[in-house]
Amino acid sequence: MADNRPSDSSWEFHWGDSSFDDAADGARDRTVREAASILLADPARTAAASVVGVGKVYRTATEEVHALVDVSKNFPRGRITAIAGPSGSGKSSLLRLLACVDRPTSGSVLVEGRDVASLRIRQRRALRRSSVSYMFQNPIDNLLDYLPAREQVKLASRLRGIRTATDEIERLLVVLGLDHRLRHTPHQLSGGEQQRLAVACAVIGHPAIVIADEPTAELDSAAADRVLEAFRDLRAEGVAFVISSHDPRVVEIADHLLRLDHGRVEEST
Repeated sequence: MADNRPSDSSWEFHWGDSSFDDAADGARDRTVREAASILLADPARTAAASVVGVGKVYRTATEEVHALVDVSKNFPRGRITAIAGPSGSGKSSLLRLLACVDRPTSGSVLVEGRDVASLRIRQRRALRRSSVSYMFQNPIDNLLDYLPAREQVKLASRLRGIRTATDEIERLLVVLGLDHRLRHTPHQLSGGEQQRLAVACAVIGHPAIVIADEPTAELDSAAADRVLEAFRDLRAEGVAFVISSHDPRVVEIADHLLRLDHGRVEEST
């Protein structure tokens, strides 16, 4: 998915870029207590995630690109929010901020009431590990090719710092129509099954927000419908789903919509 960033900008989001030691970081614990003390009835602080007056500027030696301009939106728990707009509208820049891998140039990004810009690198990693899941466009990029389906979900849970019971993992895979694929590796699954397995890995451990970047782009129509059905079914888990897509079916199943154009909010519902 293209965006308003200089061509030499790149980023990666990996499960493995944080460690269990981060969870024990004393500074992080102090920040958690401080954040908890200021949680108010303000929807921007009680939503799973929020952006408030966010601007993002990318600078190189020869240009300055305003990727986001004064963007505000709450992403409530148990709801699907679609982010729509043409290529270059700022969707990817917004996903970077919500995924806690970048900081805004102006404004605030809050995840579970914590201002991401105020956190140090280790604290952001710990927050990302516990509270944020990211799904890539290509289904196979979300999975390890040598692990069977059930073990994929078990590993995702452990990397979030939680040991989930096997029966809960299998219940989730039943909901996603993968109960007959528990022992199959990704290359033994169809593209739609791979992406539904990625959904299972994303929601296990109850993160605050699941960010999906064009999750239906690589799928045929029937497989895409099954993946979107999975998102709908899993809203009851209390996770905020944020789905960036050009697919009109995503907008149709979403509870909320944020439409961007040239980095500005064109429509917000």
